[in-house]
Amino acid sequence: MSDTSAAFLSEQEVMIRDSARKVAQEVVAPTAAERDRTGAWPRAELNAIAELGFLGMHIPEEYGGVGLSFVEYCLTIEEFAAVDAGFATALHVHNSVALSIYRDGTEEQRQQWLPAMISGEKIGCFLLSEPHAGSDTAAFRTSARRDGDHYVLNGSKQFISNGGEAGVAIVVAVTNKDAGKKGVSLIMVDPSTPGFAVTRNEEKMGQRTANLAAIQMEDCRAPLSNLLGAEGAGYKHIIAGLDEGRVAIAALANGVARAALEAAVKYAKEREAYGAPIINLQGVAFDLADMATQVEVSHVYMLHAARLCQAGVRCPKEASLIKLFASEMVEKVCSDAIQVHGGYGYLNDFPVERFYRDARVIKIYEGTSHIQKLIISRNL
Repeated sequence: MSDTSAAFLSEQEVMIRDSARKVAQEVVAPTAAERDRTGAWPRAELNAIAELGFLGMHIPEEYGGVGLSFVEYCLTIEEFAAVDAGFATALHVHNSVALSIYRDGTEEQRQQWLPAMISGEKIGCFLLSEPHAGSDTAAFRTSARRDGDHYVLNGSKQFISNGGEAGVAIVVAVTNKDAGKKGVSLIMVDPSTPGFAVTRNEEKMGQRTANLAAIQMEDCRAPLSNLLGAEGAGYKHIIAGLDEGRVAIAALANGVARAALEAAVKYAKEREAYGAPIINLQGVAFDLADMATQVEVSHVYMLHAARLCQAGVRCPKEASLIKLFASEMVEKVCSDAIQVHGGYGYLNDFPVERFYRDARVIKIYEGTSHIQKLIISRNL
C-alpha cells in the first residue's frame, strides 16, 4: 500500500512508526502463529521489546521510559497489531497501567512501581470489569474497607487482560458504598499478595497471545499507601482515560485491518483463475477497493482523534466515533479478506483466518459498539 498517510505525520512520528514496524516484524511476527496455536505468553518477546523502551512508552525518560506522544503511541500500537493483535492488546494494557501510575501516583509510588514495569520484570493489569458489571462501570461490587493501615479487598473481577501474568494490578474498588460514583477508588495491589487469586485463564476465540483471566480477592490486604490518587476519585480517573483508550483500540483495529488487506492484495496478485491473477477480476478488484477505502479512512480519522487527545482536548464523541468505525470496519475487512482467499482463507495455513478471529473482540472491549453509539448520540 502507498504511504500517503505519512503526509499527516512529522518526521519524528514517521521514525517512531517505522521503528515499531521493524521491531514488530522482526521480534513478534515470527512467533505469532505458534502463539495463536498454543496460547503461550510472549515472555521472551516482551523482554526483547522492553530493552527498546516499548514497555514504558508513555513514561518520561527521567523514569526510564521513552516519553512518546499519544500519536506516536497509537502508531506503535497499530504496527504491533498488524502482526499480532493479542500481543498489541497486552502491550496496550501494560502501558496504560504504567501511565495511570505516572499520572495519578505520588513520587514515591512512581519510584516504587514503574522501574520494574518499564524493564519488563512486572507486567501491569487493570481490574475493572466484574461478572455482573461490564459496560455498567458504576455497578461495581468489589469492596475495599480500611483496617488499620491497610485496605482489605473482597470481590471478583472478570475479563482481566494480562491478569494471569501480571506483577502489578490496579484494582477498582468501592471504598464508600453510600457515595455512588464518588465512592470508587483505585488501589494498587501486588498479585502475589495472599488473598489475590487467578481463578481462571480464559480460553478465547482469538487474540490468544493476550492473557485473559478471572480474579478473586478474599481479604486481600494492600497498604493505604497503595491508594492511587485520592480516595473516591477512582471513577473520575477511569472516565478521564476513556478517550485515549478508545482511540488506541481503534489504532489496534486499524493495524489488523491493514494486515488483512495487504494479505488479500498479495494473494489476489498471485492466485490465477481463467489465465490471469484474480485481482484482474472486477468482483475481486472492487472488494479490495472497498476494503482499502475503509482502512485508509479509519487510519486518518484515528490520527485526528489522537491529535485531539494529545492536545488535551476532551473528545468523547470523536473517540467513540473512531472506536465504533474501526471496530466494525476491521471485522468486515477481515471477513472480505477471507472471501478473497476463497477456501484457503478458512484454513489456518493463511493468516487471514487468525486476523478474523482476533478482530471479533474489538467490537466488545473498551466499550461495546452499542455503548459507543450511545455516547455519540448523547454528544450530537
